[in-house]
Amino acid sequence: MSKIDTYVHAATRENTRRSYQAAARHFEIEWGGFLPATADSIARYLVDHAESLAINTLRQRLAALAQWHIDQGFPDPTKAPVVRKVLRGIQALHPAQEKRARPLQLEQLALVAQWLDVQIATATVAGDRPAQLRCARDKAILLLGFWRGFRGDELTRLQVEYIDITHGEGMTCFLPQSKGDRSHKGTTFKAPALARLCPVEAYAAWIALAGLTEGAVFRSIDRWGHIGAQGLHINSFVPLLRSLFGDAGIAFAAQYSGHSLRRGFAQWATANDWDIKTLMEYVGWKNVQSALRYVEGADPFARHRIEQSCPTTGGQITERE
Repeated sequence: MSKIDTYVHAATRENTRRSYQAAARHFEIEWGGFLPATADSIARYLVDHAESLAINTLRQRLAALAQWHIDQGFPDPTKAPVVRKVLRGIQALHPAQEKRARPLQLEQLALVAQWLDVQIATATVAGDRPAQLRCARDKAILLLGFWRGFRGDELTRLQVEYIDITHGEGMTCFLPQSKGDRSHKGTTFKAPALARLCPVEAYAAWIALAGLTEGAVFRSIDRWGHIGAQGLHINSFVPLLRSLFGDAGIAFAAQYSGHSLRRGFAQWATANDWDIKTLMEYVGWKNVQSALRYVEGADPFARHRIEQSCPTTGGQITERE
């Protein structure tokens, strides 16, 4: 690979590259299409998957096919009017409500952290190092992910050498690349040291126990207690969270995802009177639309606002029969 190719390759995030490659394979191998494609074949591809794939997935497939054509020097067929009209038609005939991650509430965060503390203490007494390592790692993931509002992919890409701790105050995490960092300047995040449920203390305990001095912060641990050399794969992150929540007794554990920690923090912050500008700056959102997808008011059904506006005498609101 030449130096030019190296820099071109580095300009695209690895997750994006993998998803684009998977989309091209799906079009060419699984569906039986030909690349370079025509606008008509792209339109037929959309029609054939209109009922089986979500509209956002179809948009992602179009973006991948568009990038393939651009990279290979071919005209982009996804911009053709017929493709755009078919996509709008699919959205009109197959509307779908956006599925959002179930937020982890602060009370649930405390419950899981307390369960992990018990497991760590038990494993320490029993000399069960693999269990001790896993629980210390999971506690650090849980508390840092919540209080910093991280997504799963951000947690899996944290590097020890890019994290600095100021004891009693907080920690600084630098991510060389992040989803919203289009200019690849890197983003710095700060997490506070807290009196309880402290992310700094949990991180420091995990790093010390694992003996990590560089490389990925959060890694796999086998049944013998061997720590992997690479960071956790993003595909293993959601099963890890769901298994942890289920073991700790959290209801509906299968409904949580890699965004549950961020959404839980956003709702906690909103309920505690953080304004949207402060929340956006803290989490790193660039636009209000992104922030509002994670925020749900403390009174989502407007029940309290409506009752406060109703007269106290005369009529009374009753449930619909």
